[in-house]
Amino acid sequence: MSFLKSRHTPKFGIDISSSSVKLLELSEARKGYRVEAYAIVPLSTGAVQEKNIAEIEAVGDAVQEAISRAGTKTKEAVIAVPGSAAISKIVNLPAGLSDDEMEAQIQMEADQSIPYPLEEVNLDFEVLGPTQGNPNTVDVLLAASRSEHVERRVAAVELAKVKARIVDIEPFAVENAFQLLTPSLPDQGREQTIAVVDIGATMTDLSVFRDGRMIYTREHAFGGNQLTEEIMRRYQLNYQEAGKAKKTGAGLPDTYNEEVLNPFKENVTQQVTRFLQFFYSSSGFDQIDHIVVGGGTAAIPGLDDMVAESTGTSASTANPFANMKTGSRVPRQALANDAPSLLIACGLALRSFD
Repeated sequence: MSFLKSRHTPKFGIDISSSSVKLLELSEARKGYRVEAYAIVPLSTGAVQEKNIAEIEAVGDAVQEAISRAGTKTKEAVIAVPGSAAISKIVNLPAGLSDDEMEAQIQMEADQSIPYPLEEVNLDFEVLGPTQGNPNTVDVLLAASRSEHVERRVAAVELAKVKARIVDIEPFAVENAFQLLTPSLPDQGREQTIAVVDIGATMTDLSVFRDGRMIYTREHAFGGNQLTEEIMRRYQLNYQEAGKAKKTGAGLPDTYNEEVLNPFKENVTQQVTRFLQFFYSSSGFDQIDHIVVGGGTAAIPGLDDMVAESTGTSASTANPFANMKTGSRVPRQALANDAPSLLIACGLALRSFD
């Protein structure tokens, strides 16, 4: 689904998070896809606050830097607004409506469902197919976001001389990328309830899938910046120095793992358990069959094992590129290290083939 209609031309995905801009370009290959280019560029502190762009120019500069580092010549992009900035709803409409009739019905439904004047929102819909058990109606996905959220992202990308051809919603991007995770899941995800926990810098997104279809999504205020801030406090480093030390381990004392990293990993597992309890209490489900840990924090060695031990549920680290080929300018080891943090960017890049 898109807020901006697309043409079938090459596009890269751009994930604008609180800490970085992530760019990923894919191409179709025999029996799958190939990674043609990618880059991750850190953002200055405060440029994006809880996924809302505060400094358009700073984000635009980061997008431009990502394009330069990736070496891509593509000039069209797919971007996304966070789930907290969007409203989505599945509605049932009579089958056989013309396009004009469908749009009129959607406008009426949106007027009742969206708590903002319609002139202040970007609105789109997608017909999902016949309603299960009722051939006389169709399921239609309605999605909307305040125009300001869309426009700020579009403006940031355009500063880098790139056109945002599709504007998606982050949880739908995760759902799109989920298809690439299924080969490594128990029973390839069939008849399984799978939780994808994407732990970013300041926010964690929990998405739950049943038999490959997303049934639940929610954002929680928790992320890897808590580790960065503890490194800053304990070792008197600035934000950039602490971020680099967290990623490479360079310059940290031998006691770092015991005093800082392990307590943070324990905190992560406690938070994951708490987030799953939110899901259980609101959904009627009482079991998760497997947990996939994504986001930059997932790159911490052994985190998936600790999550598995704490929750009593098998767990793995997200890698949507496990079965992909890579282009000549893509460093394979770096891509493998960054793979957990590229879930959203990957889901967006896949929209190039819609």
